[in-house]
This record gives sequence, C-alpha cells and structure tokens, in this order.
Amino acid sequence: MTAADALDEALAMPLVDQHCHGVRRDDLDRSAFERLITEGGPSPAGTTHFDSPVGLAVRRWCAPVLGLEPYAAPEAYLDRRRRLGAEEANRLLLRAAGIADFCVDTGVAADDLLTPEEMGRLGGARAHEVVRIESVAEDVAGRCPPATAYAAEFTEELMRRADRAVGLKSVIAYRIGLEFDPRPPVARDVTEAAARWLAGPARLTDPVLLRHALWTGAEIAGDRGLPLQIHTGFGDTDLTLHRVNPALLTDFIRIVPAPIVLLHCYPYLREAAYLAAVFPHVHADIGLTVTYTAASSARAIAEVLELAPFHKILFSTDCYGLAELCHLGAHFFRQSLGAVLTERSGEWSPTDVVRIARLIGADNACRLYSLPQG
Repeated sequence: MTAADALDEALAMPLVDQHCHGVRRDDLDRSAFERLITEGGPSPAGTTHFDSPVGLAVRRWCAPVLGLEPYAAPEAYLDRRRRLGAEEANRLLLRAAGIADFCVDTGVAADDLLTPEEMGRLGGARAHEVVRIESVAEDVAGRCPPATAYAAEFTEELMRRADRAVGLKSVIAYRIGLEFDPRPPVARDVTEAAARWLAGPARLTDPVLLRHALWTGAEIAGDRGLPLQIHTGFGDTDLTLHRVNPALLTDFIRIVPAPIVLLHCYPYLREAAYLAAVFPHVHADIGLTVTYTAASSARAIAEVLELAPFHKILFSTDCYGLAELCHLGAHFFRQSLGAVLTERSGEWSPTDVVRIARLIGADNACRLYSLPQG
C-alpha cells in the first residue's frame, strides 16, 4: 500500500462528530432551507443564500447523495428533497457523512428537531448528549424557586442531567461575550441576581448568573472528567464577533478545573491553536469553520495545524437543522485535511500522517469523551 493509499484509508474511517445539533424532521420550503444554510438573516431581495460557499457545496456534494447530478439547480435539489421526504433525505445524508458517534447539544429544544437517539438511528451511529448549561438554568428558573434556593436547585438539576451526558456546553459568548470576570461570583451576589431574574424569568443574560452557571458546570465537569465546550468565534448575529475571541478566556482557562473545548474559533483559529498549545487541558475544535469555509477549508485547517498539538484538535460538523451540513462538514474535513497532510508528506513520515488523521478524526474525541473506539 502506498503512503497516499494509507492516508485515504485513514481519512475514510468513521468520524466522531464531537459537537452537533439535531436536524429538522419536517419537509422544508425554499425559504426555510435557505435560512439554515447561513448564520445570518434572509438574503436581500433578488439574491439567494445558494450563492455562498456552503450553498454551492450543497449543489456540488449533496445533490449526488440524493440521486441528482452534481451542480443541480436549487429548485431541482429542493424538489428532489421533498419527493424523498425529510426522513429519507436525512438518512441518506447522515449516513453519507460516515459518522460513528454523534455528540448532540440538546440545548435547542424543539419538536421539529431530531433527538440524539433519532440522529443515531438515521445516521447508523451511536448518539450521546451534550448538556447546555444555560438551558438548564432557564429550565430551573421556569419553576420559579425562591431566590435563596436557586443556586442549590440549579446545581442539583445540572448534576442530574450530567449523569447521562458525555459533556457540558456553554453559550456565554452569545449572552455577554467572553470578556467576563473569570472568577466565580460569591453566593450573596448570586442570590441577589437570582431575585431580580426570577421576578420575571426569561432568557438568561445576567452576567453574575451566567458566571455562576459556567462555574457550576466547570466544577461538575472537573469532578466527573467531562469536557466543557465553550462557543467561541463564528456564529449568528446574536453575538458580537470581537467579543468572542477565545484569547479573552485566558484568565478563566488558567483557573478552571475542567477540560475545555474551544468550539468553532473562526476567524480566531491561531488564538485557539495557541491556547491548545500552551494549556494542557485546552482543545481546539474546527467544526462549523470547515463547513462554512467549504472549498477554502484547507487554509483554515492549516492554520490550526501550524501550532496546536495534534492530540488537541477535534473534528465536528456543528450541523444544525440540515443533514446537509453534517455531510458537508465531514466531506470537507476529509478532503481538506487530506490536502494539508499531503503537503506535509515530505516533512512528516507516512506513519505520522496517518496517525494525525486518525487522532483528529476520531481518536482524540474518543479519549476526551470516554467513547468506545471502533
């Protein structure tokens, strides 16, 4: 077997999608589909989100999975999807991704999204839950406990949900950014903030309660050896990009007791790679970045590989709503990582190249999340 053949074989292995969401179980019209291939809002009048890197990728790489020629027109693609039905389209696309394990963030609760179990069934994979910390806090607030009891009830509920999870996740980046006071708040401040919030519980945006939730999750994750995923970088318009640079977490990282996974990271890929290089408990994820940079994703992967230790880099798709995003995340990961590793074939031995591909594609996640290998 040649070195190129060995690399191809390694890249064809089943992947561990260490961060994703449920996909829609219902049939979608064009407007709904286009809203799910962007992190932004509707396209301006007379334009389409199919005219984007990910939109073109759907036509090139997803169309053949659904039985169409590459580059099928958007109308033909969506018509074929409707004729197949959502369940069959999801099954074809999820299985084409070649995923062995889905680690599903269940923080977006919606009846129209597949559960982790359904993702696993349709994708022919194992499925595991990642618990979103802020969603648990909002669930507890919905019970309207006394402010003096909020912290204890939240801790108890998060511990209960962590019992069945492989990891925890925070979206504090969306709520207040990553420039927060890195220290845990004192109990009195938590009670006072809870009293204000519980007077009319809604979306959690209070900085004190967000820090309390993050630290409660970090301590539970540290005690149980669970990874704590933190959104950084690229996302929808609910965040402010310059405030979600992972480097802003440095002081928190210095004192946090849990393994940290920096999610997405784009465009701050080098900052994330640096943090993974210098802090033993920090890992860098390339999900979402690879999908949305699509044909240019090799450059993004190369940035992370410049500095981050290879045992600290994790694959994910961060698919949400569309099984297409799962398939594209896996496709561009394999294609682009293969291109980057091939460029380094004169510098790294064929054995090392294969080992690095396996580490990033599955082995790192299996180790971090205590998942079965193979």
